[in-house]
Amino acid sequence: MRRTGLLVACLLAAAAPLAAQTLQPVPKLEARVTDLTGTLTASEQSELEQQLAAFEARKGAQIAVLVVATTQPEDIDQYSIRVAEAWKLGRAKTDDGVLVLLAKDDHATRIEVGRGLEGALTDATANRIKDEIMFPLFRQGQFYAGLNAGVAQIMKIVDGEALPPPDASWQRNAVGDLGRFLPLLFIAFMAASAFLRSILGRVGGAAATGGLLGLVAWVLSKILLAGLGVAVLGFLLSLVFGLRGPGWSSGGRGGFGGLGGGGFGGGGFGGGGFSGGGGGFSGGGASGRW
Repeated sequence: MRRTGLLVACLLAAAAPLAAQTLQPVPKLEARVTDLTGTLTASEQSELEQQLAAFEARKGAQIAVLVVATTQPEDIDQYSIRVAEAWKLGRAKTDDGVLVLLAKDDHATRIEVGRGLEGALTDATANRIKDEIMFPLFRQGQFYAGLNAGVAQIMKIVDGEALPPPDASWQRNAVGDLGRFLPLLFIAFMAASAFLRSILGRVGGAAATGGLLGLVAWVLSKILLAGLGVAVLGFLLSLVFGLRGPGWSSGGRGGFGGLGGGGFGGGGFGGGGFSGGGGGFSGGGASGRW
């Protein structure tokens, strides 16, 4: 009996790592809306992302949406808390984060509520949101509509909760980050402007240069107005530089070529523009199947 017990213990110890490897991985948090199934179109994902970003800027609380195919072999409650603990949605100490998880193939949904919102977004309230608002739409295959309606109701409830004002320091930091890249942006602008004008003509090349520069500025700063401003400025400057003729362009190309494989490839903005604020979760919320 002693040998049998020892053998069983050894087998269980050997099987534990294998069992852990079969768990669904927690995706990296890079946006407020993460769809691993391709269920949402790009425009739907962008629209939902913008709503959540605007809500966070106004209220301070963080809401994120995750769509996966399945959470098996875990049930959705176990997987959801793993994601919530890894992502740390919501502000530290305030704990005002919410995770809306949809496991499409499992026909399961979970609303995971941060500790600081459990008084307003109670288990019973979260249960009603999924049962009465989200599930009827999910049953019709309208996944975006269900997520959008559920998130809208969650925002409405959280809006009524007294929370600390949002911290606007991220906007100041974003502007500072953009400032650090200005020398590199200027060199890239000179080279891109000359190259694009040689292909598309003076006006077309200037427009393409401005648009490209504005896109890069928006990615770096996450501020739409900053991107638009840089785009307009890039367009006007490219038009002015275009009057100088081809003599300038060769020097511009040489400067850009010297950048080689560095510049943007490293880590300036490759890691995504969204992260959790350090909030905590204790299992509040509701889950179910439709």
